[in-house]
Order: sequence, then C-alpha cells, then structure tokens
Amino acid sequence: MRSMIQAIDLTKKFGDFAANDHINIDVKEKEIKCIVGENGAGKSTMMNMLYGLLQPTSGKILIRGKEVVLNSPIDAIQNGIGMVHQHFKLVPSLTVYENILLGEEINLKKGKFRTPFIDTKKELSCIEKLISDNRFELNPMDKIEDLSVGGRQRVEILKMLYRNVDILILDEPTAVLTPQEVDQLMATLKGLKEQGKTIIVITHKLREVMEIADSVTVIKQGKVVGNVKKKDTSEEELAQMMVGRDVVLSVDSKRKNKIEDEIIYEVKELSTRNDCGKEVVSNISFQVHKGEILGIAGVEGNGQSELVKMITGLMESTSGTNTFCGVNVTNWWPDKLREIGMGMIPEDRYAQGLCKDMSITENCISGYHGKEDVCRHGILQKSKIVEKRDTFIKEFDIRIGNIEGNISCLSGGNAQKVIIARELAAKPKLLIACQPTRGVDIGSIEFIHHQILKFRDEGNSVILVSSELSEIMSLSDRVVVMCKGQITGEISPKETTTASMGLLMAGIHKKED
Repeated sequence: MRSMIQAIDLTKKFGDFAANDHINIDVKEKEIKCIVGENGAGKSTMMNMLYGLLQPTSGKILIRGKEVVLNSPIDAIQNGIGMVHQHFKLVPSLTVYENILLGEEINLKKGKFRTPFIDTKKELSCIEKLISDNRFELNPMDKIEDLSVGGRQRVEILKMLYRNVDILILDEPTAVLTPQEVDQLMATLKGLKEQGKTIIVITHKLREVMEIADSVTVIKQGKVVGNVKKKDTSEEELAQMMVGRDVVLSVDSKRKNKIEDEIIYEVKELSTRNDCGKEVVSNISFQVHKGEILGIAGVEGNGQSELVKMITGLMESTSGTNTFCGVNVTNWWPDKLREIGMGMIPEDRYAQGLCKDMSITENCISGYHGKEDVCRHGILQKSKIVEKRDTFIKEFDIRIGNIEGNISCLSGGNAQKVIIARELAAKPKLLIACQPTRGVDIGSIEFIHHQILKFRDEGNSVILVSSELSEIMSLSDRVVVMCKGQITGEISPKETTTASMGLLMAGIHKKED
C-alpha cells in the first residue's frame, strides 16, 4: 500500500526547545492512523506542520512520495490535506450550507460570465448531495448555533470533504461529544476510510484508539517512541509507551465506608445569568452526603462551568441558595468558603488556581497565605512555607527541574498536583473538583484519581465535574446530568449505561415504563 503522507526527520524548535525532534511517520493510503502521547508530547505541533500552520525547522514532508512545502492551510488543502480542529472554526449565525461553502461560494452565471451574486439554488443542491453521499443527518438550512456539538463537527468534516481532501486530520475529535455522538463519529470515520480517505486522529482516549485505528504512533517528549499495528498492541502497552512505566488504567473505587445520611452540601433552585443577560443555569437543586462523591456530567458548555463558579464564589447567583454544613453560604467569597472547609480544584488551573508569574513555593500557599501555619502577625514564615512545599513534592510526587523556578515551568500534570496538594493539605470537608485531570498525562491521572478516592474514604465529600465520562462513571457514587443549564436526570453509575447517560446529556429524558 502506497504512502499518502510522510514526515521525515521533521523537527520544530522554539528557541532552544525542540517540540518535535526528528519525527518520522508514514501514513498509508486508506489507513486510520492514531497519534497518541502525553500532553506536551508534541502531537499538535507536528499536525500543525502537516497542515501548514507551522513551518519545520528542518526535515521534510512528502505527499504521495513527493516533497512539498506547506506555507499555509491553503497550501495544505491544495495538496489534499484537511484538518478538523478541536475548537471548531464555524460562524454560528450562518447556516450549514453557508459555512461549508464559506470562501468557496458558487456565483450565478450570466452567459459566459460569473456575476458577483451567489447562486443559492445551486449551492443548496450541491450541499444536499454532499450530505446525502456521506449519510450525515444534517439540514443544510439549519443555523450552526442551533446544532448539537456533534452536528457542528460533521459540518467541519463536510467543509474539508467539499474541498476534495484525501487526507483528513482530526484533533481530539471526541473531546466534547456525547457517547452517541462518539459512536456516530467512529462510524463516520470508518465510512470515510471505505470511500478511500486517509485519516489521522490525535487523541488521548486509548479505548477509541483500539476501536478505530489501523496503526498507532506514540510520541513522547517530541520523539517517536513507538509505531505499532492496532492488532499487535493493547491499551496497557500504549499507556506504558506514553508514560514510560506500567499504568493502572482501571479505577478501583470500592468503598471502605458507607455514605452517611448527613447532608454536607445542598443547592436549592440555583440560577444565574451570564454577562449578556442569558440564563445559563436554571433552578438547579441537589444534595451531597457525607462521604459521597457526586458527579456532575454533561457536554461542555451546558452550565457546568457557571454552576461551579457559583458554588466556589467566583460568580453570583440570581436566585436560589447554597447551604454548606447547615450554613447559608449563597454568594460567599472564595476565601470565606475556604475558611469553613471547602477545597477547590478549578476548571482552568492557570486562570483560577495558579499564578504563572509566581514561584512554585508561593503557589503552594496561594489562597491560604494568611493561615497561622505559614503566617504569624502578618509576616510570612519562609521556612514553614518551604517545609510545606517540600512535603507536597515528596507526598504528591511533584517532579520539578528548578525548585526555585516559576510554576509555569512545570508540566500540566505537575502543576495540577500542586493545586491538589495545596487544597487537600487544608483538610477541607468538601472538595469541588472541576476537570481535575484535564490536560494531564495518564500517569498523573492515575495518581489524582487515587487522591480523590483516598479523600472520600477519610469521610469527606466531593463534587466531581468532568467532561470525561469514564472518570465520572468510575469515581462517582451518584451522578446528576446537565443539559442547557438544567438537570436532566440523576443516575447511579453502577446501575446505568453510557448510552442512557448520553441521552440525558443530549437533553432526552428516558421514558418510564
């Protein structure tokens, strides 16, 4: 089988740092190639070079055996390469067909000449055929803003197919999809392969790799550390290549203690509006018991972020109440919530949990710098702070190059460990863990999950918000599902399926028998 796209000794440097170091990859015709690796391994840098968004420092790119220079995405598309980005490049107010044809509009003809006017009838006919040929469930007249996330992704794929690409690159394509939409995407990719397309998928979800890949390339610290056929490998072997050691992929969430009847936290009819005045959380109510992990699931952008901000004091509610250990804490500031026993792992570690321009040592006490163990009579106790930092490093296996450096020098996983160590060291009664393993490598995910379960087994409570369905299902005792700012259902993860949860995530209530 001939090679469709090859990277030969592809290197990309930013100053002295080599994001890609002599990468060699060979993707065959009609193949689904998965590229896997830890965060920061260099996967996206390589794909951006293959799509013309970045230019190599050295090395060659070959398309169908011929060396090419890709100075822009236009060059890539002209060479038959299309890319579907993790964050879609669509215009919400335009229709499906207008987005697909954006920049490639079909103009009306008058005799032998094309007019500046668009031939809407021909455009619609063309896109209807494209949708039909690819068996996508889309209405060309629907506006993008009215589509599900999965529908928007299909529009992105059609944009590339309309431009006659033979090689399709997808960057983390299932990151914001429901389980049903993931299944639809898997079927779509297999169908495109049957049509003769060559597909490259960047992902960290090894189960999906084993579902669709023909071959897998593993990248670690900017270098290729493995090239294997899917049939010759396993999830465990791929994880070992990515991390460099054996990793336990499954979570043993067996409880040591029973969930108590005592209610630690309660939300009653909580609502809020965004800066545009739109209600983004509507009449949310739930309870969290002592010793329980309550999971909050849903496709990103359905009010979970705003709910967490209200719970942690970063956003005001417009109505409803929050009660913590019997105290009404509605619209309390984060420092007051911390004082009475709430720990917070924020959604965005650098926007809300760490200060990039501060040292690792300073970040170890951020939010707790007034506590007596590190501050006496308004004066910070440097030796106590350093002692605390060193304890965190040892107990949480935080790997540091320069111990006096800024927090921004750490990898995503190690920076996340600093937050978790800091919050758990304060011995909270309730931990709000929002996307606790986002952008974290497999080895660190294993460690973070262990810490959350250990915290629960000590009799504490957790509100776990995650877009990773496997994380929610494996760690939670009970799950509430959100869609469009409302709770669409409450389930027990041990008594339900991902399909049932997916329906709730899409806002479809299961009918009672």
